[in-house]
Amino acid sequence: MRLTRTLQAAACAAALLLTAACDSSGSGSSATGLNPPDLKAPTKLGRTEGQVNLIAWAGYVEDGSNDPKADWVSGFEKQTGCQVRSKVAASSDEMVKLMKTGEYDAVSASGDASLRLIASGDAAPVNTGLVPHYKDVFSGLKNGAWNSVKGQMYGIPHGRGANLLMYNTEKVHPAPTSWSAVFDDASKYKGHVTAYDSPIYIADAALYLRATRPELRIKDPYALDQKQFDAAVALLKKQNADIGEYWSDYLKEVSAFKSGDSVVGTTWQVIAGLAAGEGAKVKAFVPAEGSTGWSDTWMVSAKAKHPNCAYKWLDWIVSPKVNAQVAEYFGEAPANSKACAETSDRNFCTDYHAADEGYWKNIAFWNTPIEQCLDGRKDVRCVPYAKWVQAWTEIKG
Repeated sequence: MRLTRTLQAAACAAALLLTAACDSSGSGSSATGLNPPDLKAPTKLGRTEGQVNLIAWAGYVEDGSNDPKADWVSGFEKQTGCQVRSKVAASSDEMVKLMKTGEYDAVSASGDASLRLIASGDAAPVNTGLVPHYKDVFSGLKNGAWNSVKGQMYGIPHGRGANLLMYNTEKVHPAPTSWSAVFDDASKYKGHVTAYDSPIYIADAALYLRATRPELRIKDPYALDQKQFDAAVALLKKQNADIGEYWSDYLKEVSAFKSGDSVVGTTWQVIAGLAAGEGAKVKAFVPAEGSTGWSDTWMVSAKAKHPNCAYKWLDWIVSPKVNAQVAEYFGEAPANSKACAETSDRNFCTDYHAADEGYWKNIAFWNTPIEQCLDGRKDVRCVPYAKWVQAWTEIKG
């Protein structure tokens, strides 16, 4: 059974990056301004240690105990001799906190956690040459602003997904083409608009304003100076009056669209597919302004006690057959280009735009807002994620 993630980041975790600086957060560009501790990636692997301790999102490390058909851990243990011990994390903040203990070897970090781990020295640079299947990872997932610094990868991409606009085709007319359906025009569907329940959703408002209010000069939805941030927050406070429900549990969103409690709002491809499969009259797409999205990366702890088993896990999880299993189980586009030939549903990669790099160029993947603006500006300070968390509480009232 797939489980969703929640991203309620705490101010103390965001503060880890208050003194770090990054460049562009666009897909495919590295965070060239970030200066993490001088850690070295291994040049070769040694004998496996017999165990690996992992932190992961629910659905990423399955051993058959949740679903007998979902088991890619047993094969790994048999092939490598590395026994897997995993802990499911409910948020990016929890992942960051757990990685600081030094008790875990690797983590499936999202973009709102990965830069924190890099900047604090908790994640080590990765030698991709020691991960044979890395060569088959889609190019759009390599050297991203959320998983690399100055061309040095800090992990192995796991998968990606876009935040889509979904609407009820029988109740929303005309068919929307823009995020205006949930912002400027939201009052038309008052009480039946839904939005993702996380501070990172402020970036969705900023992305919309980037297209509709050019005078704000927003370049990067994760790099907002005070004026830009205030505009995004004001838009979301206005939207709040029309929101019927904020969602973080995807099953609740499926139910809301089936019942008609929600008729328009942000969603994921997996949710749209499930809702349609259960009879809801819905469509989901990337609007004209583009969209935000997420890309997860398996990162190795700088304090890993079982680094050789960790590297074996990184290569295993991104191998074609396993990466296909995880992608279908969780509901995301796989990272390995050869995984599409291994999916049980032959239309899966088409539905999730796995190989469509043009599609992903319109997706602004989650990143961690910091004071030194991610868009490269030096003459202003941007609003750090700690302030995003505080603002989110105010937005929801």
